Parts: sequence; C-alpha cells; structure tokens
Amino acid sequence: MRSLIARIDSVLIPWLRRWSLPVLRVSLGVVFVWFGALKVFGVTPVFDLVASTVYWVDPDWFVPALGVAEILIGIGLVGGWLLRWVLLAFVAQMVGTALVFVTLPEVAFQEGNPLKLTVEGEFVIKNLVLLAAGLVVGATIEPRRAGSQESRAKRQETRVTLES
Repeated sequence: MRSLIARIDSVLIPWLRRWSLPVLRVSLGVVFVWFGALKVFGVTPVFDLVASTVYWVDPDWFVPALGVAEILIGIGLVGGWLLRWVLLAFVAQMVGTALVFVTLPEVAFQEGNPLKLTVEGEFVIKNLVLLAAGLVVGATIEPRRAGSQESRAKRQETRVTLES
C-alpha cells in the first residue's frame, strides 16, 4: 500500500507543483472577468450592495466602471501580464469590498453580531480566500534586481558601440 501511495505521490506532486499556481491565477482571473462582466452588463446581483456601500458615488456609472476594472484585473491575471500592477488593483478592490463591514454593518451582520454573518456578509468574507489566493500569486513574481534598468541601458549602449 505504501508503495502505491509513493508512486501516486511521485506523479501527482510534481504535476501539482507545475500546474497549481497557473490554475490558481487563471481561476482568479476568470472569477474577476465574470463578476466584472455582470456589473458592466447591468445584471449583477450586488448592484444595490455596491450602491449602498459607496453611497457617495453615483452607482449608475460606478458599478459599470468597477466592472471594467474587474475585467481588466481578470484579463491581467489570466494572461499573467503586469502582475505587480494587476495585483495592486486586485488588493485595492478586495479592500473596497470589505467597506461593507464599515459602512453597512447592519447588512453584513445579523443583529449586529460580527460572528453571525448575513448572506451579504458571507459574500464579502469569502473574499479573504480570494485575497489569500492573490497573495500566493503575488509570491510567484520574481523580484526586480537593483539596477536592472541601468544594466539594460548599459547592455544596449555596449551593443550599439560594438555594432558601430
């Protein structure tokens, strides 16, 4: 039995190491594109929640604009493009959804009890999982080396000199 588990592990674990992060990134992207599209096309079930949460902004333009931002975040995640900027916008959007707990606690909690979430509260609190997933994706970004712009400029300068 142990041998069977070891053989399964020897195949499954490398496969998971190779594919789990790209699948996570693309899945997050699909969720953002989907939720954003619902806002853009005016069929989102959270229109009233968003409108009530950011009550100081006209929801007729804000909700679709938020949808466009979510679609752009999603496209960036799916494509893996500009991840630093995409994830910055992603975190800002996630923090924005948590405003429900500040501006509308009566909508998020039953009887004012923070341990008893409403459907809306559950909808928002699940974003902790999305946020954690975004942090995992962010951990895959290679750090920029100090002076990398300068190094590129010097290499380009050297190439031009050598070609002359």
